Amino acid sequence: MTRKPRPMTRHQTRRQESTQTTEAKDPCPDTNPAADSRDARDWVKVLARYREPDILRSTFELGLTAGLFIGLWALAWWALSISYLLAFALSCLNAGFLLRLFAIQHDCGHGSFFHNRSVSDWIGRVIAVVTLTPYDVWRRTHSEHHSTAGNLGRRGMGDVHTMTVEEYRDSSLLARLSYRIYRHPLTLFGIGPGYLFLIQNRVPVGLMKQGRYWLSAMLTNLAILTGLGMILYFGGVMPLLLIFLPSTLIASTAGIWLFYVQHQFENTQWQDDAHWQLHDSALHGSSHYVLPPVLQWLSANIGIHHVHHLYSRIPFYRLPDVLRDHPVLAASNRMTIRESLGSVRLNLWDEEARRLMSFKQARALYG
Repeated sequence: MTRKPRPMTRHQTRRQESTQTTEAKDPCPDTNPAADSRDARDWVKVLARYREPDILRSTFELGLTAGLFIGLWALAWWALSISYLLAFALSCLNAGFLLRLFAIQHDCGHGSFFHNRSVSDWIGRVIAVVTLTPYDVWRRTHSEHHSTAGNLGRRGMGDVHTMTVEEYRDSSLLARLSYRIYRHPLTLFGIGPGYLFLIQNRVPVGLMKQGRYWLSAMLTNLAILTGLGMILYFGGVMPLLLIFLPSTLIASTAGIWLFYVQHQFENTQWQDDAHWQLHDSALHGSSHYVLPPVLQWLSANIGIHHVHHLYSRIPFYRLPDVLRDHPVLAASNRMTIRESLGSVRLNLWDEEARRLMSFKQARALYG
C-alpha cells in the first residue's frame, strides 16, 4: 500500500531543534567538534573515564538511602498508634526511598557501585530482600536485557514485549486480543507491578532449569518470609497492610514506569538480528528522561538511560557529569514527563517507518 508523506512528528521536531541548538554551541573542551556524528562505539572510549566508583561516595549514598528508608519505616510503624492515615502517608513517601534502594541494587548488579564485585553482589542480595527481587536471577535477566535491547530477533527476557505491525497483522484474533490486554496501561502499570514483584519473582522465570537461580529465588523467598513473619509477630497485620504493601506497590509501579519509558518511545530503535548493533541500539534506543531534581535523585539518575545503556559500568552518581561534559549527549533523546505520557498509546513497531505507533495509527496506515 502506498502511503502519503507524513509531517514531522513532535519528537522528531524536538530532536532536530535540539541538534541544531547543540551545533550552534561551542564544543566542550574534551570533545571533538564533530561530536554530533561520533560513532556510538567511539563514545564508549570517551565514557570509560567515568566508570571508576568512589568508595566514599558509594558508601554515603547507600547509608543515606538505607537510613532514610529504615527511619521512615520506623516512623510509620510508630504512627500506627496515632493515625492509620498518617502511617499510610509515610509509607507512600517511603516508596521513593525503596525505589532508590532498587536503583542502588541495580548498580551493584552492573558491578559499578564498588570496585570489589563480591561486595557489590552481597550488598545487592541484601537489598534484594527488601525489593522482593532474587538478586542473581534479576542480574542475569537484566544482563540479557542490556545485551539484546532493540534486537527484534532476541526479544523475550527482561523487556516489555513489543510486536511489529506485521507480526500483529499476521496474528490470530486471540493473539491480538492478548497483546492488547498486555499492553493496556491498566495491565502494565496497574496489575503488572504487583504481579511481577509479589508473585512472578518468587520463581526464576526464564531460568527454571538452572539450580543456582532456584537457590537465589528460594533463599530470597525465605528471607522475605522471615522478615514478614517478624513484622506480623511484633506488629500484627496493620504494618503489612498500611506500610509494607503501599510502599512496595508504589515503588514497583514507579520502577515499571521508568523501565517502560526508557525504551518505549516513538523514535526508539529496533533492528532485525542481522542489522542490530549493540552500541547503536544502546545510544539511540534508550531515552533521556528529564525529571525534576527530587525525582531524579529518588530514581538515582536512571533517566539518563542512553548513557547508562551505552556504558553500564558508570556509577549512577557520575551520570550527570557525563551530561555536563558532553552537551551532545544531554540533548539526545530528551523526553519530558508530559511527553512520556503519550508513549503509553504506542504499542507496535513499524519496521518501514522505523517508529513506534499506536494501534489506531497502524490501522489507519495498513488497514
